[in-house]
Amino acid sequence: MSALPQTRPRAATGPSLAARAKRWLYLLHRWAGITLCLFFAMWFISGVVMMYVGYPKLTPAERLRHLAPLDPAGVTVTPAQALAAAGLEDGAALSLSASRAGQAVYMAGGGRRAAPKAVDAASGALLPVADERVAAATASAWFGGAYPVRYAGAVDEDVYTHSRALDPHRPLHRVDAADPEHTRLYISSATGAVVLDATRAERAWNYVGAWIHWLYPFRGNALDRWWHDIVVWLSVAGVTLALTGTVVGLMRWRFSRPYASGSRSPYRENMMRWHHLSGLLFAVVTITWIFSGLMSMNPWKLFASGAAPLAQAAYEGPPAPAATLASPGALIAALPAPPRELSWTRAAGQSLVQARMAAGAPLLLSAREARPAALDPAVLRAAAATLLPGARLAEVQTLERYDFYYYARDEHAMLGHVEKPLPAWRLVYDNPEASWVYLDPATGQLISRQDRANRASRWLFAFLHSWDWTGLLARRPLWDALLIFLSLGGAALSLTGVVIGWRRLGKKLRH
Repeated sequence: MSALPQTRPRAATGPSLAARAKRWLYLLHRWAGITLCLFFAMWFISGVVMMYVGYPKLTPAERLRHLAPLDPAGVTVTPAQALAAAGLEDGAALSLSASRAGQAVYMAGGGRRAAPKAVDAASGALLPVADERVAAATASAWFGGAYPVRYAGAVDEDVYTHSRALDPHRPLHRVDAADPEHTRLYISSATGAVVLDATRAERAWNYVGAWIHWLYPFRGNALDRWWHDIVVWLSVAGVTLALTGTVVGLMRWRFSRPYASGSRSPYRENMMRWHHLSGLLFAVVTITWIFSGLMSMNPWKLFASGAAPLAQAAYEGPPAPAATLASPGALIAALPAPPRELSWTRAAGQSLVQARMAAGAPLLLSAREARPAALDPAVLRAAAATLLPGARLAEVQTLERYDFYYYARDEHAMLGHVEKPLPAWRLVYDNPEASWVYLDPATGQLISRQDRANRASRWLFAFLHSWDWTGLLARRPLWDALLIFLSLGGAALSLTGVVIGWRRLGKKLRH
């Protein structure tokens, strides 16, 4: 009988690929969470603050409330003279208000990269940059002389002035007022007009609100050039952490039968148990908010549109000769009361003036005849057809109410300074980018533009991050209660993660 063949002993093998992947998943979530859960907690708590206190800004309504009515006796300079003093010809880039040191001035020209030039409406002189004396006088006039003001120096950029829209006005003069709200005014050195206001409450709450939520400690210093990338990659890491935590949480949860303790969670220690449970309950909202925060930064230009710019010159029509523009005195006489501001505009081939009171919609006047004006819808529609060369104006939708893509927010909200009048026209074009242009039919002014990419951003950022669905916003305080509840749940998830992580780190360091 032959001997049985001898078999070679099987070599010992290490953990399987699945086991190694599981271990790395646990390690990644454990150690990344030590730092990132701090950011999560900060974002959730500061997000609740931002529901009620926004980053300081000057809204049109605030500015108009603080401007004195125009006195026609103090305005002797014509629009033509003001444009000549500023070296300009186009009257559509002109406005008149008592915005500098309480005196009426024309603001001519300007734009996103340059401040307008200030022209004295009484003498016609091109005014120099504003100094400390002008800033103090502007601040005093802002409150009608009712409160003392104190000049607090000039600053190029500080905690409350990171907005790039303020770049043409830097350096900014800071003036503190002794009003009940202890308001700090920021005044343009270029024009001498107020460009930002911030009450003491806004300044204080912003340290635990927008300033920290948007990681503005990285702005205005040596890290400023990397701020965008810092926010983007922290958000990417945050999404990764939240996803790994969700996977780990589901893997550790007993769906079929409980553990020996009777619980479906294996953790007996309170902090671990609450982290596990809150993670499962609030995983989706945590991932959603971190991801939509990432989308707010338009990472890698995901929402960039290749659509052609609007042909505004074709839509507006040729400018009227400056010499034919009516005097401010004639314009004011045509109004029921002196306005706070006059702005020269063009639309559909007409030269117009918008007169703004302290509140309410602007009144429209003919810039030449100084009498009430109205735009012919047919003429306005024909002009709107020229806004996008090569694209057909497929439809004009009249919006009588706000909808998912066109809506207003409270003044303190991020876009609360953008006026959204009703009714409005939505101009739908048949270009490849599926462009929409919103237009105010009462004044002929363009409000905003959306392309397909912008509408994707509306879903992935604004809707997911702020839950600003108009149906929900109209049912406050339901919106408040829901967002606060979800934010507190996310904060509980984050703070328990912070405690667990630092405890583990402390043990490692002691050993």
